[in-house]
Amino acid sequence: MAVRWKAETLIVELGGDWKLARTIPRFGSLLEDDAQRSAPRAVEFDATALGSWDSSLLTFLQQAMIHCEAHDLEFRQGDLPEAIVRLLDLAMAVPEQDMDDAAGGVSLPSAMGTRGIAAWDGFMAAITFLGEVTDSFLRLGLLRLRMRWRDFWVVVQSNSSGALPIVTLISFLVGMIIAFLGAVVLRRFGAGYFVSYLVGYGMLREMAALMTGIIMAGRTGAAFAAELGSMKTTEEIDAYRTLGISPIDHLVVPRILGLLVTMPLLTIYAGFVGILGGMVVAMMVLDLTATQFTGGLLQAVTLPDALLGVFKGTVFGLIIGLAGCMKGMQTGGDARAVGKAATSAVVLGITLIIAANAVIDWLAVVLGI
Repeated sequence: MAVRWKAETLIVELGGDWKLARTIPRFGSLLEDDAQRSAPRAVEFDATALGSWDSSLLTFLQQAMIHCEAHDLEFRQGDLPEAIVRLLDLAMAVPEQDMDDAAGGVSLPSAMGTRGIAAWDGFMAAITFLGEVTDSFLRLGLLRLRMRWRDFWVVVQSNSSGALPIVTLISFLVGMIIAFLGAVVLRRFGAGYFVSYLVGYGMLREMAALMTGIIMAGRTGAAFAAELGSMKTTEEIDAYRTLGISPIDHLVVPRILGLLVTMPLLTIYAGFVGILGGMVVAMMVLDLTATQFTGGLLQAVTLPDALLGVFKGTVFGLIIGLAGCMKGMQTGGDARAVGKAATSAVVLGITLIIAANAVIDWLAVVLGI
């Protein structure tokens, strides 16, 4: 390679073979070696003596283009081969990403606007989903919905006998915890007998439904989201729509209906197991007999208290089913989206359960229940 001057133009003569095995010259060194001359206004290439070449020549020419652009020099292709010209155009057509802009270029108003639009889109998608589910349940009530009842019984079995071990363990421990707390406080006033009031009232009215709802949100809500999300990624749901089959009718309604049936039963079961755990603590710590504990329990707990807990369990079952199925139906098209859908279903379900519990308790106080 040699250089020569023609007026204010630096002509670079490319000759011989350009291979990666050889050292690639640096374009900036050509100007440094000829520092006694003033800076050129243009750079032109003469490839008449060029032999074989590979990507090393493209690298050198790209360096020259970048140097000319940085120093306001005119880059003249001269008689470069057409293949090299096309490859250079292709290489320079992709702009370099500015890392500073990528890291912190988004302004606060832009970020807030993006999040606001995403929140609005999510809200509208939720309203649309609720409307479709409501329409399906209305048609179910009018006996105009064709549903696979086998799927319904699968959900009932999975959320009844399949959920009993974890519900039993958690409810028993929660009942013991309530009894321990009551024993510590009530024993100071010589009122340990009233621990049965606290356990019965707390479990049947509050903790049985709440803990069962949280357990089922993590267990069943995530399962619903993962199942439907997997079907979404494999385009099974799209196949349903192509065949004229409503995914809401055949996939969502059986799951929600199964939870509406099993959640009240699990809530009643969790309440009795929690009371049993509280009775064990009362007998061990406060030396109460089973008869004394049961007598105090029957005096404290009324039928409206138990029915309120069952009502909460039903509402929580509806929330879990809606959250899990909605997130599953809104899953993206890759495997990572399935995991995100399951996680968001659990978070949304637990959040709505706690919020609904607070609203129901407030209404119960207002209505005097």
